[in-house]
Amino acid sequence: MIKNLKVGAALMLACSSVAACTTPDPTVYSGLASASQLQPNSEDKTGRVPYRYQTNVDWSQYNRIIVDSVAVYNGPDNQFGKVSEKDKAFLANYMQAQFTEKLKTRFAVVSTPAPATLRLHLTLTGAKATTAVLGTVTRIDVAGGLYNTVQAVRGREGSMTGSVNYAVEIYDAASNRLLSSYVTKQYPNAMNIGASFTAMDASMVGVRKGADALLAELK
Repeated sequence: MIKNLKVGAALMLACSSVAACTTPDPTVYSGLASASQLQPNSEDKTGRVPYRYQTNVDWSQYNRIIVDSVAVYNGPDNQFGKVSEKDKAFLANYMQAQFTEKLKTRFAVVSTPAPATLRLHLTLTGAKATTAVLGTVTRIDVAGGLYNTVQAVRGREGSMTGSVNYAVEIYDAASNRLLSSYVTKQYPNAMNIGASFTAMDASMVGVRKGADALLAELK
């Protein structure tokens, strides 16, 4: 018990500097095709989608979608930190599979541009692995649990937990006109212990949450 309190106290001290416990928020990555159109998103109160571009579009007029291969962003303003090339490739493939799986419940997934067809371009721009051992410990020790409970209530990022950053660009496939774009950071609920066991678990949860959010937006 005393050992746990010491770990928690150290965590709380470290977390007095937000950067010590959380990952960088997405930025307007200069290498994105839509970078010049992205604007601060005043409607976002969560910090998950800080920049967005949106046209006045009726999504119901679209019933097919092309899902481009997920790109891995290699610009100098990427936010991968120490994530390995192997893990980047893994997350890109996982993102491709999860978004395709979710979107096919709403659209016919096709490969050829045509009327009533969207084209989705996803760019993986950053990720952070969960800190080994500490990611789990800080959800069960006293002080760390308190911090993460507060973060969970606020819908904010937990301590020592991984996340994923990416960009979404949606085009009218027939005209190649940009309809919507945004950059986002996704992460698990701050008290999600199951997402803290392995390095990429939290990023994978973030990908799934992001796919659900996009599906809900396009319905």
